[in-house]
Amino acid sequence: MNKLYGNVQGLKPSLKKKLGNLYRRRVPASRLYTAELARTLAQLSAEVGRPVSLLLARNGQMRAVAVGDAAALPVPEHAYLESRLSGYRIVHTHLGGGGLSAPDLSTLFLHRYDSIVALDVEEGRPVRAHLAHLVPPEAEEEDWRIYPARPWDTYLQWDYGAALTALEEELARQADLRELEDGSGERVILVGIDEGQGPEAELRLDELAELARTAGGVVVHRELVYRPTLDPRYAVGRGKLVELTSVAYHENAGTLIFGVDLTPAQAGAIEQATQLKVLDRTQLILDIFARHARTPQAEAQVELAQLRYLLPRLVGKGKQLSRLGGGIGTRGPGETKLEVDRRRIGERIHRLTRAIERIAKQRREARKSRGRNRVPVVAIVGYTNAGKTTLLRALTRKGDAGENKLFATLRPLTRRGYLPGYGEVLFTDTVGFIRDMPPALVTAFRATLEELYEADLVLHVVDATADGALEHHRVVEERLAEMGLEAPRLVVVNKIDRADPFDRMRLEEQLDGVAVSALEGRGLEELASRIVRVLIGSGLPAQPWAQYDVRPMG
Repeated sequence: MNKLYGNVQGLKPSLKKKLGNLYRRRVPASRLYTAELARTLAQLSAEVGRPVSLLLARNGQMRAVAVGDAAALPVPEHAYLESRLSGYRIVHTHLGGGGLSAPDLSTLFLHRYDSIVALDVEEGRPVRAHLAHLVPPEAEEEDWRIYPARPWDTYLQWDYGAALTALEEELARQADLRELEDGSGERVILVGIDEGQGPEAELRLDELAELARTAGGVVVHRELVYRPTLDPRYAVGRGKLVELTSVAYHENAGTLIFGVDLTPAQAGAIEQATQLKVLDRTQLILDIFARHARTPQAEAQVELAQLRYLLPRLVGKGKQLSRLGGGIGTRGPGETKLEVDRRRIGERIHRLTRAIERIAKQRREARKSRGRNRVPVVAIVGYTNAGKTTLLRALTRKGDAGENKLFATLRPLTRRGYLPGYGEVLFTDTVGFIRDMPPALVTAFRATLEELYEADLVLHVVDATADGALEHHRVVEERLAEMGLEAPRLVVVNKIDRADPFDRMRLEEQLDGVAVSALEGRGLEELASRIVRVLIGSGLPAQPWAQYDVRPMG
């Protein structure tokens, strides 16, 4: 006998057998239900004294039988696009009448069933039918359409298949219109969680939006949820998930991105409840690193970080691991690597670790060679997207301008520059910092950050246009302190061409920084002068011939 779901305790074996026989029933694809099925369902419901629910596939095949309301049915595996219906419908009984309940409609919407029907049962016979189905996502519309209660046999001759086809076509048409409006970007919804941070929570949500944009997403909705403690199952609570699912339906969004790190259990429960792709902040950052990795070293570091993050999450992710989908969160090692067992992933992590160690050794040897030549090294650090790469280009007059994206630089880049009155200097660009940097990334990029230990001076670049610039400065300084970096530091207040004059002066005063526009070349001569003074003060004298060379900066 096929499995019965729901509350079957106390039922006689004969009743269980009758319920199990429902799996043999078939309904024509063009019909909502048959008269025989409706009568049998009503009679069985009266005999067991409880509602009975059926889950039918679009071809009319019975997929599940449950004793209880619609929520007692198992959630089927969906194979639809984000804008389509699931391909399943529910037919169930109500012993007390009253029409479709709120849980019925919530189940219909959350799992995008084709339709849901409730049959009122009186004295073992069907009396009335209540029907609801989803409607195309339009502004100011309900998520579903509820038909007036009608005699149960009204729908026996209704061409259900044609109505369903028309609904699918309208859903597809609206999805195509959305894609034309937004191009090829993946439509995402951001969920920030305020755990008592106050105004900083808004800044974190802004940063999450910038991360999503860098990953290629189109942000269609932002939600900031206040929760002193996270819900252990759904993070933001089931009620809020229903709201977010409704927004995703109306905005044709297929991805939820959370601004906190989710546990494997939370991620799985949210995906199960919403049928949307779910990412947390660390996954998003890892995806951006994979997107920007171009060199063998960066690719190895990104893959190592991703595998270390995903290894403890293999248990509980279920069939998501075999999904060969694309988009945000699937770059890097690829879904196929996630399908191997733990032993093979462990071996891959070991090989990547050894490869990165070899790269680090090669870089140490290169730094020793530079040290023998006694060319001072100036490292450029800062919060991501502060303009470090653009400043490197301005100081060395080489290379391309930086991109207006987070984590555009993933590998150390060293170029030779010249300071008037001093001589040659090596400038090194490094990967940007971010608040709450995922530990997997800090470990993987240790070879990159080791460049800082050889620096004679560290230029700390601060974006004068950023909200919370002082907070960004604090985050970077804390990370440098954790690394035990003792080199002198000089703050560079960048992007003054676009900054508010008051903000610029405030940052200059509080951080004792040099104001520049790396893009326009403003303030570079003063910056060069400050660098020279610090280097000489550190016991690194100017090269003797430099006093006769008057080449300008810029």
